[in-house]
Amino acid sequence: MSDATASFAAVFIALYVAHSVGDHWIQTTHQAAAKGSSTWAGRLACGRHVLTLTLTKAAVLAPVALLLHLPLSAAGLGAGLVLDAISHYWADRRTPLAKLAMACGKGEFYRLGTPTHPDHPVTSAGNFAPTLGTGAYALDQSWHLLWLGIAAMVIATV
Repeated sequence: MSDATASFAAVFIALYVAHSVGDHWIQTTHQAAAKGSSTWAGRLACGRHVLTLTLTKAAVLAPVALLLHLPLSAAGLGAGLVLDAISHYWADRRTPLAKLAMACGKGEFYRLGTPTHPDHPVTSAGNFAPTLGTGAYALDQSWHLLWLGIAAMVIATV
């Protein structure tokens, strides 16, 4: 196994763990609710979320890289984390990812679990039953995973 292969694996795992922590534990309720707004407040909320998420990724990745003696360059780390941050901001503004889903024919899946989907979840009284399991969330997270993989490859090979 090459150094780049081992580095890619370790970096991806570290980024994946940090992503989950940063996206679900570190992100504030305000950031989660406001980051998709078309206002400057929404842009700032999304920017703050991406900043704390990127700092979380760096904080998790640093000890992994040091303890495992990964041969990573500052340029690779910087490029990978910036690329990941940009892709995360783009998706978390919500409208761009929704438009991509519609363009790819995934609009119905994107709306899954929301009141706008024809088969939305309902209570026993027939009212909409809110759920965290939405198509939008699944597509959001899979988008982030794609870019975590790309960022890990950049970090491991640059």
